[in-house]
Amino acid sequence: MFNIRTATPADADHIMKIAHQTYWATYRDILSTEQITYMLGAIYVSDTIGEQIAENTQTYLILEEDGLPVAFAAYAPRTDDASIYKLHKLYCLPQTQGKGYGQALIKAVEQATLDAGSHTLDLNVNRHNKAKHFYEKMGFSIVYDEDVPIGPHFMNDHVMRKEL
Repeated sequence: MFNIRTATPADADHIMKIAHQTYWATYRDILSTEQITYMLGAIYVSDTIGEQIAENTQTYLILEEDGLPVAFAAYAPRTDDASIYKLHKLYCLPQTQGKGYGQALIKAVEQATLDAGSHTLDLNVNRHNKAKHFYEKMGFSIVYDEDVPIGPHFMNDHVMRKEL
């Protein structure tokens, strides 16, 4: 049994822990140890996540399994075009993958996007991330590639889009 709810700043530690556990499993064969360590330290820090939630720069959804946080998603309008929403983050603990939690979180973000009056949802996925196939099954398609600088590193991503 699972439940999806909107995160509060008090959830920042849970989100950080899920990200840290999932990031290594997801990216260890794609990115260098230095890049993973840098990105976790730059993006997935409790204070940063808590500020994003408190300042409403990103809305986080927490998926709980039997009352325990096991997955999350974060979304917001794109900064360059607020008529398009962007799924910034989607991570499920490795032991919960395959249970439909990622799909449930995407459906929740899609509904929030529609509720906000938008009909377009974008996301970035690393060009070598196996999750690309999952997003394609969810109806997303690649619209372009971009290399996003993160400190001394780059995220080499596909930008994927779904019209809702």
